[in-house]
Amino acid sequence: MAKFIYRMQNILDIKRKLEEQEKINYGLANQKLAEENEKLQELLMRRAGYDKQMKECMVGAIDLNRIRQIRYALNTMKTLIRNQMIAVHVAEKNLELARKRLKDVMVERKTQEKLREHAFDKFKQEINYEENKVVDELVSYTYHRAE
Repeated sequence: MAKFIYRMQNILDIKRKLEEQEKINYGLANQKLAEENEKLQELLMRRAGYDKQMKECMVGAIDLNRIRQIRYALNTMKTLIRNQMIAVHVAEKNLELARKRLKDVMVERKTQEKLREHAFDKFKQEINYEENKVVDELVSYTYHRAE
């Protein structure tokens, strides 16, 4: 029996490898976003701690140096939080870009697989046609031989 050989199998293999690479890239981008969000949460918690310290300093004996230190720390934290929010936004954009590239590569791979399926269906039809042709010849030969 004839063996099916898809003439563009190497292209399909390349599409599958590209898809795997894009899945890895998407996973890395997703991990990076999670890390940036975690950093942002840590900064927000530190800021809340400084806010709490500021409220505690305002009660009782007022220590101006301590208040200045905490105010400076709060301003620094605001800047760090703003920068971290930008980093989170960039990570979200990178994740979205990686998702789009993954989607595009998946569509290309699926297209190649559909083409392969169509080629395999055509191959099966040709095999069936050849088998029917052989059976018809055999029946015709047996019929004419019997006469």
